[in-house]
Amino acid sequence: MAVALVSLTAATTPPGAGARTAADPAAVVRDWNAIATDTITTSLGPRPSGQAAIWQGFVSVAVYNAVVGIEGGYALYKWREHGPAGASSAAAAATAAHDVLLTCFPAFQERLDTAYADSLAALPAGPARDQGVRYGERAAAHVVELREGDGRFADVPYTASPAPGVWRPTPPGFQPFIDTWLARLRPLLLTSPRQFRPGGPPALSSAAYAEDVREVRVMGARTGSGRTARQTETALFFGGNLIAQVQTAVRDHAARHRLGIARTARLFAAVNAAATDAVVTTWDAKLHYAFWRPITAIRLAGTDGNPATTPDPDWEPLLPTPPHPDYIAGHTTVAAAVTRALTGVLGTSRIDLDVPSEVTGTTRYYRSADDLDRDVVDARVWAGVHSRTAGVDGRRAGTRLAAWALDRYFRPVAGHGTAG
Repeated sequence: MAVALVSLTAATTPPGAGARTAADPAAVVRDWNAIATDTITTSLGPRPSGQAAIWQGFVSVAVYNAVVGIEGGYALYKWREHGPAGASSAAAAATAAHDVLLTCFPAFQERLDTAYADSLAALPAGPARDQGVRYGERAAAHVVELREGDGRFADVPYTASPAPGVWRPTPPGFQPFIDTWLARLRPLLLTSPRQFRPGGPPALSSAAYAEDVREVRVMGARTGSGRTARQTETALFFGGNLIAQVQTAVRDHAARHRLGIARTARLFAAVNAAATDAVVTTWDAKLHYAFWRPITAIRLAGTDGNPATTPDPDWEPLLPTPPHPDYIAGHTTVAAAVTRALTGVLGTSRIDLDVPSEVTGTTRYYRSADDLDRDVVDARVWAGVHSRTAGVDGRRAGTRLAAWALDRYFRPVAGHGTAG
């Protein structure tokens, strides 16, 4: 497995990680998700990329196999090796998470090893713990082997020449297209990155394109916009690390609903594997269509050949524009994949999520998947960084890919063990 980043500061271990394992076995899955989130977030920093979802996906499917291979109840992820009866699934989960994270982020070894020792110390010593550790090691090694040669960090050039409608680096940083390798990464669940590639942005000459430009110009402007205070707050609320927001919300949901260890592991695996493939799908479309961002479209509207658009060379968005193309929107694709995974696993459209935002310091409650998906689409338009078409088509792609994936992975099965 390729190293993500190596010259990094250490992640912060969540207070008391592993301390509740004996009384609440599912806590080890939640705690190691928090450790993974801290590790990934610290390593990537404010990098405006979908990378975070990739690493979360790897960790989550390894933990899922480690738990379900002992507890039973669900089909293993691309594996056939079940654990020994009576082995500790909590020890297996902690081991699998630790080993995958250590493989991906070796610079964090000291903190990861400390958290791992704490997790094991909370479990009774003996054959069950030892067997769980050995099975967790095999679960992690299997995922590491599965991901060999998957295209991480490959040199994928962006070669499109600047032209009307074509993406180019945007102000103020004028950064190049970031992490193009995500467009060619082998998915976790899908058959190829382009499996759910949407049909493309509207033609520059179309009325739909003119309406996209008009809306984001009015509603996404940094100053003098048509936004209400609530709309501005929505744009800011979803202006940060969506993957971290999702992890916190899912941990809280699993704890409040007292999901057992197998159901908790399944929930995280479905959500994060779907999010991983949503990122791959997004970057495939971005690289394929290479459609320009609103800031470019508005400032260069005089070159698009559409009489319904007019240029504004001084226009600025509410939030900085990420360094990759408009179509499709990553936030909306990932959010829709996450909510579809949640509704599929939970068996209800009521997702019951308390979603926090590090940008606004507030938390929003979402009862339904539709409400969350709608807010994320609106937020990216009101932030001035995406057209509505990019958001809506991303939402549709995320929903479709997650529905397809859940028909094939993480399915309930009869037989080995009982799901907790």
